[in-house]
Amino acid sequence: MSASSKPRDPAGGSHAAHEVLEDSTGGLDPRGTGGGVAVAPGDTDHHDAYPGPRTTPPLTDRARLEARQIITRYPRARSALLPMLHLVQSEQGYITPAGIAFCAEELDLTKAQVAAVATFYTMFKRRPTGEYLVSVCTNTLCGFLGGEEIYHALADHLGVGHDQTTADGQITLEHAECLAACDYAPVVTVNYEFYDQQDTATAMNLVTDLQQGRRPVPTRGAPLVSFREISRELAGFGEPDAIAAAVAGPSAGEPTVVGNRVALRLGHESPAFDPD
Repeated sequence: MSASSKPRDPAGGSHAAHEVLEDSTGGLDPRGTGGGVAVAPGDTDHHDAYPGPRTTPPLTDRARLEARQIITRYPRARSALLPMLHLVQSEQGYITPAGIAFCAEELDLTKAQVAAVATFYTMFKRRPTGEYLVSVCTNTLCGFLGGEEIYHALADHLGVGHDQTTADGQITLEHAECLAACDYAPVVTVNYEFYDQQDTATAMNLVTDLQQGRRPVPTRGAPLVSFREISRELAGFGEPDAIAAAVAGPSAGEPTVVGNRVALRLGHESPAFDPD
């Protein structure tokens, strides 16, 4: 997972003291963290039509076993928190209060300490999430090149706004601040797989395919899987051989290497870096 900033102390910093309550959907409501749902311009016409499951199934015995496997990867148990939260999402579809309590118990942390991390990173969802998480970059470059129009077209088509899910529980829509793919703007991701250089028409076709049960092939990267499946992969329990075969070859596309080729043609070199 990429993040431009991190909590000062995930288990003991200022975030840890915040009270964690349940909101009306059963998700986490971190009072005082600024953790309310962000609203994009024009989202006031939409509402979250998906009530979520009536009950959340308990964590399976397999998940409990795999959590202990995750912990063995790290010299300190608390360092396993991020992949364990992904494991919770893979089982329950979002970070549930029960999942928070489970991580706290396994890692000898308080629930507030776990919630401080779970509410910091946007990849951890606080309400039931659809099978497909559609993220539209609306940051500077993508927004300027049409990301805002793409986002609002999808919101109108789906009848939902930011961080909201369609009534059938199939698609959750969000606007993203940056998807780390400025070379391919405007960018849309589905469950963190890239669909590059989109416009309103191609993005609408993408979402329509998802609604009709098809899984369009991403522009680059691994094949598309469900939100729970990608959460499982992020927890470290994917199928690396299958993924490696699917993405074999160079990962840098043409727009990414243009600058490097210009530099080579002009004889430019980066200054040497001496860590000492």
